Amino acid sequence: MDIVYEVDAAGISIEGANPRHEHEWKVFTERPLPDGKVLIPGVIDSCTKLHRAPGVVAQRIVRYAEVVGRENVVAGTNCGFGTLAGLVTVVPAIAYVKLASLVEGARIATAELW
Repeated sequence: MDIVYEVDAAGISIEGANPRHEHEWKVFTERPLPDGKVLIPGVIDSCTKLHRAPGVVAQRIVRYAEVVGRENVVAGTNCGFGTLAGLVTVVPAIAYVKLASLVEGARIATAELW
């Protein structure tokens, strides 16, 4: 994490919604986020057609907020919805449903955290 924390950027974006990386939130309990940085965890998986309920998205947001502080979390997606040029991995209608879950999950998490 040292090299990541040394990057001259206000935010650190990480994948947090796919099964391979979802457990990695724990690293922030061992290596606290530096002062002045925000964490942008992916709480929506952008590479599958499966969408998560807003409650699941809220749980992910709250988990990060409890570790790095609620004011240091900006919920995001794992990546873009068109990660390979010329290949549509997630059709727009599903992307909108996923983003709606992100919005509603953020509302739920905000109500819980504030």
